[in-house]
Amino acid sequence: MTRRKHRRSKQPAAHPAVHTPLHEPTEWRLRHGHFGPPVREADPDTGLTVIHRRAIDTLGQMLSNGTITADMHDAGQVFRSAFRAAALDPLRAMPLLRVPAATGEPLTERTAAARQRVARALEALGGSASPAGSCVWHVVGCELSIREWAARQGWGGMPVGHAQAQGILVAALGMLAKHYGLAPRGRARRA
Repeated sequence: MTRRKHRRSKQPAAHPAVHTPLHEPTEWRLRHGHFGPPVREADPDTGLTVIHRRAIDTLGQMLSNGTITADMHDAGQVFRSAFRAAALDPLRAMPLLRVPAATGEPLTERTAAARQRVARALEALGGSASPAGSCVWHVVGCELSIREWAARQGWGGMPVGHAQAQGILVAALGMLAKHYGLAPRGRARRA
């Protein structure tokens, strides 16, 4: 009986291994959002030089593009912090100690107050079912992209749908800025 030698054909790899330096974002991460320029700082504990890169979110990107004002950006940040404090984000970590299903999680006073702030903000936008309320809930609160929210609304990836969704977010942020008292006063009132 003869043994046949199986030769492996030398085919080029479909995706050659690209080694990204540790101080650079990976290719996957770069496809999922923009980054600000690297900032070199000294680590307070060790004194070693470290490089920080700040991921730019939707609001930060719109502010840098000039699509929204600083007041609108601040209003979005206020809503986002209330949304997080209200524990309304659908993605949560599992508790280390499992709580029996019958008791559930206790609602703290801080969480209840944050939920009231979120409810008042959504009411100022026309309710959670309104386009402005839904957009702020998903894009600012849950941190979906505008494109993902437009797809949920059934507009798909159409450029017109994305432009409409961005317009709704800009208008909603303007209304939030007024609701939080961050909107600038009119010229007549300044004089």
